[in-house]
Amino acid sequence: MVESGHDHRLRVEAGGLSGRQLAELAGWHPSKVSKIEYGKQAPTEDDIRTWCTLTNAETHTADLVASLRNIDAAYLEWRRSLGAGIRRAQQKVYDIESATTLIRGYDPALIPGLLHTPEYAEAIFRQVADFNETPNDAEEAVAARMDRQQRYLYRGNRRVHYLIGEQALYTTVGDDDVMFGQLDRLLTAMSLPRVLLGIIPLMAQYLVSATNFIIYDNRLAVVEGVTAALTITQPREVVAYGRAFEMLADQSVTGDAARKLVTKALEARRESAFRPRR
Repeated sequence: MVESGHDHRLRVEAGGLSGRQLAELAGWHPSKVSKIEYGKQAPTEDDIRTWCTLTNAETHTADLVASLRNIDAAYLEWRRSLGAGIRRAQQKVYDIESATTLIRGYDPALIPGLLHTPEYAEAIFRQVADFNETPNDAEEAVAARMDRQQRYLYRGNRRVHYLIGEQALYTTVGDDDVMFGQLDRLLTAMSLPRVLLGIIPLMAQYLVSATNFIIYDNRLAVVEGVTAALTITQPREVVAYGRAFEMLADQSVTGDAARKLVTKALEARRESAFRPRR
């Protein structure tokens, strides 16, 4: 069905209810249950609600309905989503952000988008377009991202809580000049009343395996991989990402301690950039 094996398990846990018995209780054709269980027929939302009610599994209804609604959009390849250019993809992100009051995001190696300088954003966009062999509209995409920043960080009543790995302060995007500007921007952004930035030190204890992800309020999470983005709307999974975020947040440093790490990275880069070469 929506989740492989989940529907069969609900039936078994309901006192060993057979497929024929379930169909009879639901008023369905006898073969409908097996077709759904073996993926030969997609259920409707009403089918899911009926199934969960008859198997005394109403607590699973929200998760299964969310999976059904999101099944086509959950996994979206970058080549497909960026096929019309990165600027258009930025607009789709803004559409999600505009309905969000709290963004929580984690990235182990890069600075989050809403804190980018134009130069840092452009360098990333050019690399993304090159890697995915998609149209390169970096300049238009940068303008769209800067517009997103203005709308989200400076208007309305919205907040962001970002976590980054200390490595993100050292990952070179573009060149040294780009990084000097970006690290300076971080120091400025940390003073914004709507921004909370936590930095997870390099030698922090391992607690949870996580790639970069963003949580929009408590309704969905977006996880970015090499080839695709995964949109998660199942309530229990969104809760799991929220739990991972809190565990990572507990390891992070904020305020003056975070500023010291950014300043340390700036000084290290200046030292390296201006060191006489032999």
